[in-house]
Amino acid sequence: MHMADALLSPAVGLTMGAVSVAAIKVSVSKVRKSELSEKMVPIMGVAGAMVFAGQMINFAIPATGSSGHIGGGIMLAGLLGGVPAFLSITAVLIIQCLFFADGGLLALGCNIFNMGVVPCLIIYPLVFKPLLSKGIDLKRLSAASIASAVIGLELGAFCVVLQTVASGITVLPFGTFMGLMLPIHLVIGLVEGFVTAAVLCFIYKMRPEILHAAHHNTPYFGSQNLAPAKDGPAQGGGGSTKRVVVILAVVTVLVGGGLSLFASTHPDGLEWAIGKTTEQAFGVETGLETDGSFYESVAGVQNSTAFMPDYAFASDPENVGGTSVAGLVGAGITFVLAAATGLVIAKVKKRKSKCPT
Repeated sequence: MHMADALLSPAVGLTMGAVSVAAIKVSVSKVRKSELSEKMVPIMGVAGAMVFAGQMINFAIPATGSSGHIGGGIMLAGLLGGVPAFLSITAVLIIQCLFFADGGLLALGCNIFNMGVVPCLIIYPLVFKPLLSKGIDLKRLSAASIASAVIGLELGAFCVVLQTVASGITVLPFGTFMGLMLPIHLVIGLVEGFVTAAVLCFIYKMRPEILHAAHHNTPYFGSQNLAPAKDGPAQGGGGSTKRVVVILAVVTVLVGGGLSLFASTHPDGLEWAIGKTTEQAFGVETGLETDGSFYESVAGVQNSTAFMPDYAFASDPENVGGTSVAGLVGAGITFVLAAATGLVIAKVKKRKSKCPT
């Protein structure tokens, strides 16, 4: 659901960019005060890398000619808490935009809002956490994951429609565009929900304290995180935190370096909805094009930073090995950026806690 620049006017794109920057600033300030410890840094890094790799896997949606991929916001929020998850998914989206030209640079603020703010800062506290208010177990965790992923993706898709209409893109009428966007993303959301449930339940079985720390907005300190009585037994999982990180890293390498080669080539849900909407309007599917010096300047900046556009070798786009390399390189960059962000915040918070007030 990465928006392209052609879907937005400069005014809407820049406004949403400012909104997303404000969300990042508030989130950094908030996470410094409470939710992040150095123990969480490797999990933050590898989880962000796994979402990057996961977003490369487009799965076909039968009988539609469309495809979808996970967003990852709810998965990250379940592991890290809403605010750290938002910072992690922001790192993913920035890397995708700047280095792989996935999503427009003008549209980056919209993509951060739709795929980061919506699931991590709105749906996670308002849907996911209340569904676990009576305690965490596998059934509640699965239900919360599926419901939150579906609602989050539907709301994100609706935001795309609103942003496009606000930009005056008349070839995408509100009713028609929304009528195509919401159903296709409902299906994508269901798939993402089951994937999210599988990952979070697996982590819960191995190291339940990780999810309890995220759910209760407390720093993660390993086995020292004891669950409240109403949450049931949270100790005695099937593996150490190090083992969890290693398993997630292996999954990331397999997905980014291997499974990405088998991703569906069908247009994703957003591209499919655009094509079907223009087909109804003009009798033929057509893409949207940017026009004007502002768009050219923005595209020029993105072209200068994207060393593997569309997850392929710039000099040899047809080489299938480029997809694997892009998956591994992108996941690696995401791990470093997400982990470095978490480490800096954790150290600053630790230093401030030692200063006399």
